[in-house]
Amino acid sequence: MAAIPFAFCALTAAAADAVSVPSGQPVTLAEVLLDEAPGQSGETWARFRFLAPQIARESGTVSYEAAAPDMDHLCGSIALPYLAEHGLTAARVVISLSDRMVPFGAQDPDATQFFEAYRPDGAACMWEAF
Repeated sequence: MAAIPFAFCALTAAAADAVSVPSGQPVTLAEVLLDEAPGQSGETWARFRFLAPQIARESGTVSYEAAAPDMDHLCGSIALPYLAEHGLTAARVVISLSDRMVPFGAQDPDATQFFEAYRPDGAACMWEAF
């Protein structure tokens, strides 16, 4: 699935700094993409892609169980304010953590990636099963 043309890749200098998360791992925002949901005509999904090197299978120290609360936190503390600041609405917010940068939609069998989807509900992120 390809991102539609209105992808936001320009990040502020602050976005390149590590974001504080419950697990304590270093997490940085890599990019924000907006795309049309698969099979959902006209429904916009906002994808917030974060680098989280400590989730690496071979050398990492953070498991999915430890990183799951991080994704919840990133949705509420980074994604929702970003959408509000830019006057954007999205039917779903997808938070992804990756141990390395992988181009959107590409496969990298060596990469470790965790994903969670949320439905924005006012100031809250409601977890949605994929």
